Amino acid sequence: MPAGSRSHPIEYPQSRDDLQQWLCDHLHVPPHVQPAVFGAIDSVFTRHRQLWEAAKDDALQALVAAFVYRIANLQRQLSEKDAAAARLSQHFEQLVAELTDKSRRDPKTNLINFPRFTEQLETFLAVEQRSRWCAVGLADIARLKSYNDRFGHAVGDRIIGRVARLLQEQVRSGDLVARKPDRTAVTELHSRFGGDEFCFLVPRLAGPEMAFDIAERFRRAVERYDWAIEDRRLTEPVRIDVGVVGLQPGRVAERRFIARRLAADLIKRADELMYRAKGDPVSHIRFERRRIRRGDIVRMPARARPRDSHAPGC
Repeated sequence: MPAGSRSHPIEYPQSRDDLQQWLCDHLHVPPHVQPAVFGAIDSVFTRHRQLWEAAKDDALQALVAAFVYRIANLQRQLSEKDAAAARLSQHFEQLVAELTDKSRRDPKTNLINFPRFTEQLETFLAVEQRSRWCAVGLADIARLKSYNDRFGHAVGDRIIGRVARLLQEQVRSGDLVARKPDRTAVTELHSRFGGDEFCFLVPRLAGPEMAFDIAERFRRAVERYDWAIEDRRLTEPVRIDVGVVGLQPGRVAERRFIARRLAADLIKRADELMYRAKGDPVSHIRFERRRIRRGDIVRMPARARPRDSHAPGC
């Protein structure tokens, strides 16, 4: 029966060794020819394996490239969405900050309002440790009602606005104010206190006399300003009355938990001094030195005057 019949099917080799034996059994390859034949077969198998591996690598690289492209595309889309969300979030944060800031400012002068000023004064008294001296003052525009009655409220508002700017220029001097870089720093030093009144805080003074110097410089700036620029009918100087307290804060431990009461007492005392200044036709300033002792703001007697102080009105 011929080879390959149904009764005796041919069993093909499954490995190189099986192939070598099969060739020897079926083709009767002479021994001296076998190495060449088997070498040629190995060469063909190796080439086919290389081609198959290369095709597999190409297919894998194409698959990876497509995957990387899709991932990059998704990342770009996510980045665009994140950027849009970040811009929107930033816009709303800025809007909230602006609305919050506007709610804390006086619309006529753009100074912080009195509640905000009080908060910052309380914070200053609760945490400040570097100030040897500081100043808290109140200023009042003398006879503002008469300006309103004679020239109208528009002129009165211009006077208020100009006094506010002069206050900013004179009180927030770089040589008198040192700002802390942290969040507890007192960055706003003056406020509109009432219809024609302002208050200010100057931290870190070298001595109490500097508090008086600030008030005097502010008063002179207002009186020497050319008020005809605001309205030609303002032919006489506008005057202000100032009450200022030069405070020696002392240790922060003595005031940290009573800062609110101390702030209220300081403002009340500066207010009293301001009204006393209205009766002084010459200087229009009342000044005194105070310190914190056993939780109270007390006046410093003359014998307690520090060596570096020569301020008047102590």
